[in-house]
Amino acid sequence: MIRDFQEINLASRNSFHVEQRARRLIEFETEEELMALFRRERFARWMVLSGGNNVLFTQDYDGAILTPVSQRIDLCEAKDGAVRVRVGAGVEWDDLVAWAVERGLWGLENLSLIPGKVGAAPVQNIGAYGAEAKDVIREVRFYDVESDAMRTLKREECRFGYRESIFKQELKGRVVITEVEIELSHEASPRLGYGDVEREVERLGGATLRNIREAICSIRRSKLPDTAVLGNAGSFFKNPVVERAVAEKLLNDYPEMPHYPTAEAGKVKLAAGWLIDRAGLKGYREGRVGVHEKQALVLVNYGGADGAEVIALAHKVQQEVKKQFGIAIDTEVNIL
Repeated sequence: MIRDFQEINLASRNSFHVEQRARRLIEFETEEELMALFRRERFARWMVLSGGNNVLFTQDYDGAILTPVSQRIDLCEAKDGAVRVRVGAGVEWDDLVAWAVERGLWGLENLSLIPGKVGAAPVQNIGAYGAEAKDVIREVRFYDVESDAMRTLKREECRFGYRESIFKQELKGRVVITEVEIELSHEASPRLGYGDVEREVERLGGATLRNIREAICSIRRSKLPDTAVLGNAGSFFKNPVVERAVAEKLLNDYPEMPHYPTAEAGKVKLAAGWLIDRAGLKGYREGRVGVHEKQALVLVNYGGADGAEVIALAHKVQQEVKKQFGIAIDTEVNIL
């Protein structure tokens, strides 16, 4: 069913709770409804907004916002311990994780409690605690506005990278994701080597599927602010990937600096949160916005802030990190 809203306040539709407005917002459930919309309306300007958890509005949106609301989760095949699942773009990501854990299916547990909808997961290639969405995604189905046709891309065609995909590059502003097919497994495959996960899992009694999910949720709740209390978009900055020589030089000065291997030869991933913290900005506040006191990757709206205030703070953080470490950190949040 289609629901059409005019001149809508977006404060409840974005996790920063910024009070910008959209000329129009349309919720749709089926692919048929989506295609009919584009064939009938011929939108001059449009965008997709799912959960609004990775976006910062800095101005009103003079166009049509499209929001998928399909809640379908369908088992489509099980073979040799592997289970394929088709998931509607409007499903809450953590609801999908909980659904999988309840059924004893491995693959999503490290991605517990990440806010947002399933349709947004492949765009950003969301990741946490040593896992990424690309690890489980088999294919992504979407409506291609230019060709007026439904299309499907397999995982290897999606060009997944660190917080990257084809949907942020060539296909940006051209497609609307409607469904994601993932592959999970009945076979245990615990990933405990990131951060405090192993210690927390052991405290809970060992590496069961439920214990890993509970451990991840506990760690995230202890470090990240609840968007219902403090407006934020989770990690505002990407972890920078640098040449090995750059990392080694920094490690000479800061031997305690967290660093991680990457799939790229000769590259090392650094922890942006550590860099921001070491630059003295963790807990820093500037008027109605600030750097979260427990997780320096997160910028927060203490109430009533607009997008320009958040952007100004982000620029300050980037400048201070660059000044102290010579490292540029990029934003992860989509800025509109």
